[in-house]
Amino acid sequence: MKRLTAVLLALSPFFLFGVAPVFAEGSLPDLAINIGGSQLASDGGISASLKILFLLTMLSFAPAMILTMTSFTRIAVVLGMTRTALGTQSMPPNMVITGLSLFLTFAIMSPVFEKSYNEGIQPYLDGKMEDKEAIEKSFAPLKQFLVRHAREKDLALFLDITRSEAPKEEHDIPWQVAIPAFVLSELNLAFQIGFLIALPFLVLDMVVSSVLTSMSMITLPPVVISLPLKLMLFVVVDGWHLIIGSLVQTYHVTG
Repeated sequence: MKRLTAVLLALSPFFLFGVAPVFAEGSLPDLAINIGGSQLASDGGISASLKILFLLTMLSFAPAMILTMTSFTRIAVVLGMTRTALGTQSMPPNMVITGLSLFLTFAIMSPVFEKSYNEGIQPYLDGKMEDKEAIEKSFAPLKQFLVRHAREKDLALFLDITRSEAPKEEHDIPWQVAIPAFVLSELNLAFQIGFLIALPFLVLDMVVSSVLTSMSMITLPPVVISLPLKLMLFVVVDGWHLIIGSLVQTYHVTG
């Protein structure tokens, strides 16, 4: 039973942001499962069906947590704005951008997940740690990641919105403050990066439009000329490599 609970935590170490404070006050719900006629059960006041339903409900929040509590937001926004700046309509497709963002997210977040597993889940599996302490240790690296990549002004904003007292240590910042502050900071930085990427393409569009106007070729859409030029420029400078490398580096620089 302990191993089953730990596996669920390992698969989604960030899905409990809304219920982690509740779990921190008590212990993980026990499960009672019938497998091949043998029953895995433990004492408890709630039926096994309700406990399983409760855990599955929490797991349903995992996709939303991936979008808001990892580097996925920044990567997806930047890649989407790059496609818009190139003017390639729906190329690359949304599925490609989402898939690339997801794999990059796992690559960037892997140290956080590994630390969470080593400090919380593994000791819990080995029987060296109780439920409450294991949950706190497992989620501590994730909260540290959120706070480190959130701007102080955004943290102060949501501390004011939630009417929470200013904590003395970063680990004392409540989840309802750390998560939205992190998302807001990610969106702000993503749009800054997107602007820097779009600026040279905007200049190229203006140059092409001015040249066509000076040549009295007003009926020719500037995009017909500028699109091949932008694609050529992007390929020559190895744009995707530069953008992906720069995005990953932004997380390494800020810790």
